[in-house]
Amino acid sequence: MMASFMSYFGGRKDPKQTARESIVTLRQQVQMIEKKEEFLQKKIDEEMKKARTNAVSNKAVATAALKRKKMHEQELDRLAGTRLQLEMQVNTLESANLNAETMAAMKKAADALKSIHGNLTMDKVDATMASVAEQRELANEIADAISQPVDSLADADDLQAELDDLEQEELNLRLSEADHVPVHVPPSAVTDPRHHERVAVEDDEEAQLKELQAALAM
Repeated sequence: MMASFMSYFGGRKDPKQTARESIVTLRQQVQMIEKKEEFLQKKIDEEMKKARTNAVSNKAVATAALKRKKMHEQELDRLAGTRLQLEMQVNTLESANLNAETMAAMKKAADALKSIHGNLTMDKVDATMASVAEQRELANEIADAISQPVDSLADADDLQAELDDLEQEELNLRLSEADHVPVHVPPSAVTDPRHHERVAVEDDEEAQLKELQAALAM
């Protein structure tokens, strides 16, 4: 059927161009039939009007008008059937053309995807992702090692020994300071300056009392 369709239009042509030409031709034919239908409908209306006018006064003329009306109606029905077939063909061609263009676009997209992917397979993708995960883990380990404080690398035993030495030095210093304090001097006399103040006050009061006694004796 397709071969006869192509031979009807004169040899092989581009399918898209052939489809477009066929659609245009069919639509032009539909328009011609529609104009013919409009003409026949007018003739039918005219014959019906003539039959009404002569139905009482001239039955022969009225009968002939009805016959012509019937003939036009039959022709109108045939044209309506033909127009319906042409419209169905137009719809079929448009649908087929759309499907063909859609398939061509999908094939082009598939070829583009194939070109992008190349020889890529799921096994290669899985291997690549596993390598990426391995390298990411290695990078995290390196970052942790770099960011680790230097102090945490010191030996704990060395730190404890150094602390013990400092503690012993502090104890020795305190014992040395305690040995230099005089034991024969009462702490209160050494540290309390108020003791000297009390002695000076008592001496002054005693002098004043003696002066008062001498005054009374006179």
